[in-house]
Amino acid sequence: MNSTIIGRNPGLDTLRALAIVLVFTNHYMIFVSGAPTFGWVSRIGWAGVDLFFALSGYLIGNQILAGIRTQQGGTARFSLARFYARRLLRTLPNFYVVLALYALWPAMRGNSVLPPLWEFLTFTQNINLTPGTAFSHAWSLCVEEQFYFLLPALALGIAMLRKSLAWAWAAVVAALLAGMTIRGVTWSGMSAEELSGGQYYTRIYYASWCRFDELVCGVALALLKNYHAGAWARLTSLGNWTLAAGAALLALTWNLLLEDHYGYTMTVYGYPLLGLSYCLLLVAALSPGSLLQRWRVPGAASVALWSYAIYLTHKQLCVLLRAPLQQQGWGAESWQTLVIMSVASLLAGWLLYRLVETPFMKLRDRYVPSNYLNASRSHQTVTA
Repeated sequence: MNSTIIGRNPGLDTLRALAIVLVFTNHYMIFVSGAPTFGWVSRIGWAGVDLFFALSGYLIGNQILAGIRTQQGGTARFSLARFYARRLLRTLPNFYVVLALYALWPAMRGNSVLPPLWEFLTFTQNINLTPGTAFSHAWSLCVEEQFYFLLPALALGIAMLRKSLAWAWAAVVAALLAGMTIRGVTWSGMSAEELSGGQYYTRIYYASWCRFDELVCGVALALLKNYHAGAWARLTSLGNWTLAAGAALLALTWNLLLEDHYGYTMTVYGYPLLGLSYCLLLVAALSPGSLLQRWRVPGAASVALWSYAIYLTHKQLCVLLRAPLQQQGWGAESWQTLVIMSVASLLAGWLLYRLVETPFMKLRDRYVPSNYLNASRSHQTVTA
């Protein structure tokens, strides 16, 4: 998140930093150590991606819905073209640089097969994705980009048709129900062998139509904030209570997922439960005076700022470092390897952020300073 007007939110930084730490622990287990090096955190770390989804759903949804509300107020006109330009300038440069490394430097992908480049360029790489292929973790970016292109059109369509808020909430509920239904039908049509193999990931976990839950929950939170001011004020006055409720529900959901991630019940209901848990934590992060907003975790702001770059680079970097570190006598679970790989992941993320992301963000701020037409540069906006 970048906001030159209202400043960074420590609570959101903490959640974003938590998300990338969770993903790191899970990828370390799967691609480096082959064991739950960080205990149960390694096993549930995949849910860090879902936290990223919830954060993105809220932040992007807030931009779009605030833009529509402002447009309806007559002060400025929300521009879909500007929104897409700002979004692409935020996500594409880092992505293209890392993709180029995979495509042009064979050592980067090792023995893994790189899917066709057009799948990455069209953000369809996640569809029918085979687990274990090179740059496979780009699947989550594909899901987000597809959602970013779909959401504005849907929101503006409802607004242009002058439909009531009931239509917007109906769309939220319909999207969640559709995701649960599709996952349930897909799961029921798979054999035990397919469920225990990579087909669960290909047909359910990576599939766009199965993975919008947390993004939709984040948008629902933005809808509440922008169009139900009274309810939002009452909710954010209970920040510490929502923090406690979110932490408790998340602990329960994580425990259920650890016990039966691939079962029918958690396949259908686990992702909406994650979305609700994370949204409660988001409310706490956005609540003035809550512990999550007031507690500034050392280093969280920096890790949050570099999190996108870290996400793109950390997995394969750790894979490449594994062999030379083993030659030094440092196994994957030794403290030396853990320190070196953690520091290397932070450094690589920082370099990508400084050398690629930062210059393009400056270009964005110069040429596309907001999502609005006929708006001054000081017009308030929160971007992700």
